Amino acid sequence: MKFIVIEAPERRKSAVGSIKAVNRKEKEAAKSKFWETAEVGKEYEGEVKSLTSYGAFVDLGGIDGMVHISELSWNRIKHPSQVVSVGDVLKVYIKDLDQENDRISLGYKRSEDNPWEKFKANYEVGDVVDAKIVSITSFGAFAQIIDGVDGLIHISQLADRRVENVKDVVSVGDEVTVKITNIDEDSKRISLSMRAVGEDDDAEYDDEEEA
Repeated sequence: MKFIVIEAPERRKSAVGSIKAVNRKEKEAAKSKFWETAEVGKEYEGEVKSLTSYGAFVDLGGIDGMVHISELSWNRIKHPSQVVSVGDVLKVYIKDLDQENDRISLGYKRSEDNPWEKFKANYEVGDVVDAKIVSITSFGAFAQIIDGVDGLIHISQLADRRVENVKDVVSVGDEVTVKITNIDEDSKRISLSMRAVGEDDDAEYDDEEEA
């Protein structure tokens, strides 16, 4: 074991050492080394040391940084334990530094994993897709197109008839076929229609009848 002698009275012919002092000294050296090269954007690989309700603390080598809960997943989560566990090794990058207070804000989620970017790359207005009803309101139902991306089926677009109550047509968990009628990239809102799918089917049937 390494220890620092903190007391050595001659008359007792013995010494008192501190392992804790060694650990503290090594930690201070590691922190100094970290701050010499740390910069926003730099990537690290570190072990998750602890979790709180607001984030995960990651060991960067003698100093801990925090990944805020909002940085752990593109999806909304209630607790960091839904994504990571103590002992996990994460690839993180520095988002912000406060050397005076030894505070390091870390990022974890990557832009290439952004569900919205995946949606834009694979879907467009006019596409007919399968979706899952995830929530219901008085004005319509929200349906998940891909993990992390929902669209609104307005009550007027649920059927080709007047609908008084959304729950009369769909329930949470239902798998439905919808048409993407609008994509608002600025507000990241998607409009869907079940009614339009039925209208398309009717149009195809009429064309076949005429043929």
